[in-house]
Amino acid sequence: MEGNALAVHHIGSTSVPHLAAKNIIDIQVTVAEFTNEIERGLNRIGYKRLHHILSDHRPQGYDHLSEKQLSKWFFISNEPAVNLHVRLQHSFNQRYALLCRDYLRAHPYAAKAYEEIKKQLAKHFQNDIDAYYDIKDPVFDVIMSGAELWSEKVGWKPQMAE
Repeated sequence: MEGNALAVHHIGSTSVPHLAAKNIIDIQVTVAEFTNEIERGLNRIGYKRLHHILSDHRPQGYDHLSEKQLSKWFFISNEPAVNLHVRLQHSFNQRYALLCRDYLRAHPYAAKAYEEIKKQLAKHFQNDIDAYYDIKDPVFDVIMSGAELWSEKVGWKPQMAE
């Protein structure tokens, strides 16, 4: 696996200081291509691939994105609790995860608003993960439109190493 990983980043809510989050670490591994070697390597160190998860959410208005721009392999580990997202270098979803993290790190008020949305969704949809994401994803797309403007203003680019 190590020869295939171009970058490894801590992403998701646990990567944003002072943001409430579930006790699950999200990690993004950036690769040039999906290979059987990647899956075998991750299996060897305890990660299980969830084969039914093949892509990320497509934000509204992004109909032009190819499936490849949203594709991913998703793995889990229980000890420690990790969601591992393997995404292609230079893809929309690989950039999206990093921009999301960096924008929320730079904008604590947006992070706190997002935190409150997640808390309320968890409270109201505790047993309905589909409903939780049906609301969370479009709300986050609104936040990300601000993140895109911020990235242009400050010249943000994804870093290959954290």
